Amino acid sequence: MGLIEQVFSLVFGSGRNVVRDTVEVFRPNAEAQAVRDHDRYSASLAQFTAEFHTPQRGWFDRLMDALNRVPRPAMALGTLGLFIAAMVDPVWFSERMQGLALVPEPLWWLLGAIVSFYFGARHQAKGQEFQRSLVDHMARTAPGPSLTPESTPTPQGPLPDGNAALEDWMRQRR
Repeated sequence: MGLIEQVFSLVFGSGRNVVRDTVEVFRPNAEAQAVRDHDRYSASLAQFTAEFHTPQRGWFDRLMDALNRVPRPAMALGTLGLFIAAMVDPVWFSERMQGLALVPEPLWWLLGAIVSFYFGARHQAKGQEFQRSLVDHMARTAPGPSLTPESTPTPQGPLPDGNAALEDWMRQRR
């Protein structure tokens, strides 16, 4: 019995599992990794919630949003109207197109820039609004601690990933 007990204590150690400790050097503990992943996910969700939290929109913002919805349908319907006009009265249409041919090229470049910036800015604003709504929805439905902007964790201690350079930079900023 003494020999078997010595072999087991050599393999499993005194109160510790030497095999498990050795394997964890090469492969992380799945349960501990799941806890770290959950903490990282909760921290990033809290960060997004704090970043994209906005107050309710007023009547002016809603009015501007409604006005911003007019140009795209107007351009699409106007283009369809041009096709219809070309089929209904080709002479009238060709006279209008000759007038457009006289517009100088720099003016076309200016129009292209204005339209591009308008649609680019709208695309960016709508993308950010979508991210805000997604984060708000995730904050309300995600399991775990409440993630309101008031309860958002602030990085005061060491970061979970142990980034020494980032920790040093944050200490300098305080």
